[in-house]
Amino acid sequence: MSADHYFTAEPDAPLRRSEIEFSVAGKNYRLAVASGIFSAGRLDPGTAVLLRKATLPTVTTEGTLLDLGCGYGPIACVLATEAPAATVWAVDVNSRARELTAENTSKLGVKVAAPDDVPADVTFDQIWSNPPTHVGKAELRALMERWLPRLAPDGTAWLVINRNLGGDSLHTWLTGLGWQVERTASQRGFRVLRVTRNSAD
Repeated sequence: MSADHYFTAEPDAPLRRSEIEFSVAGKNYRLAVASGIFSAGRLDPGTAVLLRKATLPTVTTEGTLLDLGCGYGPIACVLATEAPAATVWAVDVNSRARELTAENTSKLGVKVAAPDDVPADVTFDQIWSNPPTHVGKAELRALMERWLPRLAPDGTAWLVINRNLGGDSLHTWLTGLGWQVERTASQRGFRVLRVTRNSAD
């Protein structure tokens, strides 16, 4: 039994590859996955809820989009497919996850990077994330404090959080920091949050 977690930068777990299939917005996806990354055996239920309940970009969407904590890249693949005119970044601390995302998005033009390798001057019109709640509250909040300020002035972040793993407390905390937070959906124990800048900012 490996001690690796999906937020481990360099997984030690033996590489065992497989594939998963899923559908979003009438399109079918078949992606490579491997051991040592988040939800390698299936599309994570939270990610599925996010992609089903949030407002996906469209063919007219431009700008820069971020898949934060991309894993093997399911959100990045959907964003790049739905919005081919946009620039999509996929960020993860896990090197194996980044390798898989690069493979899965090789024909979609996604920019795959470690967190520290995203240029400081890049801002995002949309941030999409099923963030790693198991890292703990402090690390989760640090993640939000690092990336949400990089939203463009009119940008939107779409987050999915398990209700039993701090979904409601994160909502309250973000509101306390001055973000506009709307719970747009609840399904299967997950909260879908739409986060924007306060109009007074």
